[in-house]
Amino acid sequence: MDFPVQVNIQKDVTCPICLDLLTIPLSLDCGHSFCQACITAKSKESGALQGGESNCPVCQCKYQFWNLRPNQPLANIVKKVRENVSPQQKNLCKHHGEKLLIFCKEDEKAICQHCAQSVEHRGHQIFFMEKVVMECQEKLQAALKKLRKEQPKMEELEADIREEKASWKNHMQTERQRILKGFNEIRATLDSEEKRVLQKLEEDEVNVLDNLVVARDQLARQKQCLRELISDIEHQIWGSSADTVQDMIYVMKRSESWTLKKPNIVSKKLKSTFLIPDLCGMLQVFKELTEVQRYWVDVILKPVNAISNIALSADKRQVTAVHNFSLKNIFLCDFSAFDVLGCQYFSSGKYYWEVDVSEKIAWILGVYSKVRNLKRKGSSGFVFDPNVNRPDVYSRYTPQFGYWVIGLQNGSEYKVFEESSTSDPKVLTLFMPVPPCRVGVFLDCEARIVSFFNVTNHGSVIYKFSNCQFSRTTCPYFNPWNCQRPITLCTPTS
Repeated sequence: MDFPVQVNIQKDVTCPICLDLLTIPLSLDCGHSFCQACITAKSKESGALQGGESNCPVCQCKYQFWNLRPNQPLANIVKKVRENVSPQQKNLCKHHGEKLLIFCKEDEKAICQHCAQSVEHRGHQIFFMEKVVMECQEKLQAALKKLRKEQPKMEELEADIREEKASWKNHMQTERQRILKGFNEIRATLDSEEKRVLQKLEEDEVNVLDNLVVARDQLARQKQCLRELISDIEHQIWGSSADTVQDMIYVMKRSESWTLKKPNIVSKKLKSTFLIPDLCGMLQVFKELTEVQRYWVDVILKPVNAISNIALSADKRQVTAVHNFSLKNIFLCDFSAFDVLGCQYFSSGKYYWEVDVSEKIAWILGVYSKVRNLKRKGSSGFVFDPNVNRPDVYSRYTPQFGYWVIGLQNGSEYKVFEESSTSDPKVLTLFMPVPPCRVGVFLDCEARIVSFFNVTNHGSVIYKFSNCQFSRTTCPYFNPWNCQRPITLCTPTS
């Protein structure tokens, strides 16, 4: 097709509003056609969409929007024109047939020199296409350089995500196995306890039945003796004579001496009644312990005094008393020599640690916070005065002096040292149904709480200090007393 002819055809299939090839052409009664989007927008501006009239943008003839009709033959011509445009013609102005040598910045499209001088582009910023192409290439090069720098980062992040995904899978698998193992152990414990209780019940049943058999045999023998005695008495009644007086007297004595011996009555009450454990309560206690164990901190020990009666292990996780004091003089020594603190100081947050005291018969554990403006002699521990009464020994281990602790003495006496409004220390004795081999200590700085858990007894709470008046910092406190067995800090994986 000749170019002049194609230009004329393009004019016929060009929208008078957008000056581009028609898209979904709609025609008016006057014969002019427009893009569907263009004439719809024009009709909306004039109010024709609400049922009013509007004017044709070309000839000003009046029309109603609902009278617009699709023009499929014209749409087919537009399609063929689009298909027949050559690559060279694509770079020519569709209105003037000239090369597109200029770029309009406002409209962001290439135009020819005639278009640049038209009213449509008057006042717009226009540039030669070579300059625009060069600037675009420079920007693209810069963008390419920047994006290529991001590629290694993306690959690294992808590798990190893959590694994190694999790590989480392994962690979840390990956690799943740990959970399954834990519940299997609980089931095994329940099965073992069920077997033990049922075996005990069976033993009780055998004993009861054996006792009943013995009672039955005793009663049968008495019954036989009673029959024989009745028979002898009847025989003497009906066949008595002067010759049988001696026999009659003998039978009478037998009847007088005979008494019914009742067999031992077996109590229907079982010797030992099985109490179903409060599993919900146990699980709630275990849940509380599991919750605080999330805040497990790796504590390392350090002695308070330069001259100390303790020995620390190489990893600073175990402390042992090295001086051998007799237990009868336990209250006459300077226990500050056994003071041990954790290296970490806490001023905010939540912290938890566990201590193994399984071999000890005396210890003190808890939290220490230096008290301000406290006139004290000696070290940060307390010094015993041989002249004071024995209960006064505990006065240094109260919250007034910065200690929130519990302790064990003499192997079975568990004590807690509470705050007292008088000069006499308030020492409480704790009942411990299961002696703790491991003690958990939980510190909540914001809530001002110090809690102690018996990890050995499913994490039951030993004691809780509330409304603790900490100073600026607190730290873990340990005291092995004079018991030469070690206190050992447990690791989170132990």
